Amino acid sequence: MLGPIDTGIIFAYLVLMTAIGIYASRRQDSVEDYFVAGGKLGSFSIACLWLASWVGGAAVVAGTNQAFEFGISGGWYTTCMLIGCLLFGFFLAARVKREGSKRNLLTYPEFIETRYDSRTRIVATITTILAYTGYAAAQLTAAGAVLSTLLGWDYSSSLLLASTIIVVYTACGGFLAVTYTDWAQVTLLLVGVAIAGIPVSIANGGTVEAFATELPTGHFNPIGLGLPTMLALGISLPLAFFVAMDNYTRMFAAKDEAVAQRGTYLAAAMLVPLVIGSTWLGLTAAILYPGVESEGDILSRLIIDIFPVGLKGLLMVGLLAALMSSADVCILTAAANGSRDIYQRYMNPDVEPKRLFRISMILAAIVGVASALMAWQMQDIVGILVLAYTVNAAALFVPTIAMVTLKIVSTDAAFWSISLALFAVVAWYGASAMKIAPVFQYDPLWPGLTVSIVVFSAISLRGRKLK
Repeated sequence: MLGPIDTGIIFAYLVLMTAIGIYASRRQDSVEDYFVAGGKLGSFSIACLWLASWVGGAAVVAGTNQAFEFGISGGWYTTCMLIGCLLFGFFLAARVKREGSKRNLLTYPEFIETRYDSRTRIVATITTILAYTGYAAAQLTAAGAVLSTLLGWDYSSSLLLASTIIVVYTACGGFLAVTYTDWAQVTLLLVGVAIAGIPVSIANGGTVEAFATELPTGHFNPIGLGLPTMLALGISLPLAFFVAMDNYTRMFAAKDEAVAQRGTYLAAAMLVPLVIGSTWLGLTAAILYPGVESEGDILSRLIIDIFPVGLKGLLMVGLLAALMSSADVCILTAAANGSRDIYQRYMNPDVEPKRLFRISMILAAIVGVASALMAWQMQDIVGILVLAYTVNAAALFVPTIAMVTLKIVSTDAAFWSISLALFAVVAWYGASAMKIAPVFQYDPLWPGLTVSIVVFSAISLRGRKLK
């Protein structure tokens, strides 16, 4: 457990986050402010939003934990994010911003409807809501694990505290609150994990020589994480970048096309020290705690044991900040799907802005509660993330790539490929959980992606309902 100074720093931060959420709620004049900060952000803000959302604390906690258990292959998870960021920046960043400005778009399903139809928008909305509830649950799981280690509380109580603060802060503050805090959050994360983390680790025995002589040989196996898991991550994570709604929201929030692309590349560059730092910390923990079970968060224990007073509090604040920022963006994304893509699009097209604003806040609270329940039930950060990425990537990747690369697309192909791929992933995952047959132990990404490709291609070749 932390000392009084470091504990005080953490609780002061938690209070500050709630205050910022309330303050931001008073500076928002429109739904555009709530979901995309008015579309006025610069390159550094976009980069920070990328890092706070995609990397966040869950990736750092999970990356450190996996390096602790499996060695250098534990850095694969964050490396996949770097690859996805670069690919999105090259292929889509500027184009998405251009379309968003032209059509006043706020959500990914809106973008989908510009080339397909309302049916496709509905199934895309359902898919993104499911995926982003899972993403938020992973961040809450990590936040609960971190607080449990820091405060000495049980996981359920820690999860309740983290979830309550995050949900209140998110529902009140929206995207403006995220923007206000992400600069400091990313700075703290970079300083703690890379700039300070590596030297502190070296000073406490985490040297290259120690890694070579004291760690098991398996820790230097580049596929020690397991080839099936690494293949699934290597495909589903980069693919998820192309279909993750918060990526589109982030581009809609950029000031112009050049800013959208530069901010994305800057985020990829800033990922490099985080990959190195989280892996280094995990290997250091493997030397210091041989034979110890990580219990999902070895990073907090390492910080408490080897970091000096004050610095450990600031690093834990950075970690919690990144977790919160990742969770709030995910919650906002799912809330935007509910308010903009379902309520306004189909239930009440003429809704007044103030009413839509209130509904968005209520939906954010509902999504937050659902994510917390999922986090309480599963308690597996990487498992939740892989499931969420799989749902998103398997169902949406093929229609998304088709709409931005082909001049003519089939609306039937998009609708049925998304619907059947989503059904395949959920059914496969259910069969795996019930252990119906050995074949269902393979990752559901493969059957889901296969269904999507086959269905989209077959219907497209028939050439019906072209748009």
